[in-house]
Amino acid sequence: MCAITAPSSSSTAAGPPPGTAAVELHGITKRFPGVVANHDIDITVRRGTVHALVGENGAGKSTLMKILYGMQKPDEGTITLDGEPVTFHSPADAIGRGIGMVHQHFMLADNLTVLENTVLGSEKLHGIGDGARTKIMELSAAYGLGIRPDVLVEDLGVADRQRVEILKVLYRGARTLILDEPTAVLVPQEVDALFDNLRGLKAEGLTVLFISHKLGEVLAVADDITVIRRGTTVASVKPADVTSKQLAELMVGSELPTPETRESTVTDVPMLRVSGLHLSAVDADGVPREVLDRISFTIHKGEVLGIAGVEGNGQSELVEAVMGLRDPDGGSIVLDGADISHAATRTRREGGIGYIPEDRQRHGLLLEAPLWENRILGHTTERPNSRGALLDTSAARKDTRRIVEEYDVRTPGIDVTAASLSGGNQQKLIVGREMSHRPKLLIAAHPTRGVDVGAQAEIWEQIREARREGLAVLLISADLDELIGLSDTLRVMYRGRLVADADPAAITPEELGSAMTGASSGHLEDGPAGGATDGATGGAADGGAATDTDDGQGGGRTR
Repeated sequence: MCAITAPSSSSTAAGPPPGTAAVELHGITKRFPGVVANHDIDITVRRGTVHALVGENGAGKSTLMKILYGMQKPDEGTITLDGEPVTFHSPADAIGRGIGMVHQHFMLADNLTVLENTVLGSEKLHGIGDGARTKIMELSAAYGLGIRPDVLVEDLGVADRQRVEILKVLYRGARTLILDEPTAVLVPQEVDALFDNLRGLKAEGLTVLFISHKLGEVLAVADDITVIRRGTTVASVKPADVTSKQLAELMVGSELPTPETRESTVTDVPMLRVSGLHLSAVDADGVPREVLDRISFTIHKGEVLGIAGVEGNGQSELVEAVMGLRDPDGGSIVLDGADISHAATRTRREGGIGYIPEDRQRHGLLLEAPLWENRILGHTTERPNSRGALLDTSAARKDTRRIVEEYDVRTPGIDVTAASLSGGNQQKLIVGREMSHRPKLLIAAHPTRGVDVGAQAEIWEQIREARREGLAVLLISADLDELIGLSDTLRVMYRGRLVADADPAAITPEELGSAMTGASSGHLEDGPAGGATDGATGGAADGGAATDTDDGQGGGRTR
């Protein structure tokens, strides 16, 4: 990561002095059929500051930012930029007035370079050749982004992709940046680097609106904090005057939750055995590499196995292989004594695997379908969704209402589309759907990504309760507190290998983050060569199928 350096005078346009109002939202109200998303919201954002916007899922944060970015029009209220009232009819209007937005789900084309992604739609600004490349390099150096314009986006890690998104809005001349959950997929070291970038931006008079559910990070980086609850502003506070607990209470009326698991429920009954799993792929330069390098592990009934790793190190491919979405080159997968190595995804589902995907919008939902149809998704052959060979839509609709109520999915009804829900409410719907079928094994990839502290606590409790009843869980998460708190056994994945074991009771998020980036750290034990570890004893080191010998409770611990 490049250090932050001050931009040259030619790299940014002069703007109003820091401390003056950059953005003022007064009386903003937005109604949708059956719901009031925003009601009489008032926010003042000072120029040259990081202003955090926090609130529970469905509180109206995203709608408000879409209004500021021109994606929605308010029914009532006014927007003022640098003292001048404005009306936006589209994002192009907002971009033209210096507002840029980095969405939680990155909007990049993997098969294009950084330069091509950056200039796409803005070719008239600096061309598509040397002029654009020069501008990108200037902005990258000015704000310490460390961006190389000719690299393919598909070869970038998640932190670099986020910096490309920030570069895109700076390239278009943004003076006010909206960042939606920017730290959701970053390890602590990457969060620190991002915050350094934000401090560099505001030092040059740029303004950042920062949406987050991670209250500790909000307190660390924000100059001002606005709390939204049920569509309206309930408080504006300074970080020095409030604690995480107080912020959580303002947001949802409850204390900040903890994922801590206090008792061991690990049994000696293996539920999932993965042995010698390997998968090769060819990178952009035509060089073959091991995406999964002889992965072996066992998860027992009542055990949560956490996999820690920076995104792009093989976790996604591991999940897809276990789910039957990707064919590995070798190895075996055994679920509750049955070999499912070559079974179809439907067979694995019916065999008792629940699945919370890492990208809920691409792999977990049909966004344009109503909620009750999304409740059926992945479980069409199971009750209550079917009777024999026929779908039971009446029962599915009834059960969708139950899930909406039990999991507090904020929606005007079950016939609205999944796209109409906030990201956190989409996540709660998926969790409710998967847990409703009482799976034997739950594959949980980032189960609380983008949800508020109240919903996070509910999801954690659902996992803990099912674990007490014998559920085995494969947990992938970028939230290191979540990984450490929920896991009975913790492994570190790096470049397609399981390289180390960590003690969840002893390791810190900082130590775990260092291990994830390839650095050594305390409270870690190196895995056998090739990453073919399996509980206490390891697996085969020769690339073939591993032999499991750890049928006892070696992986569990009392917390």
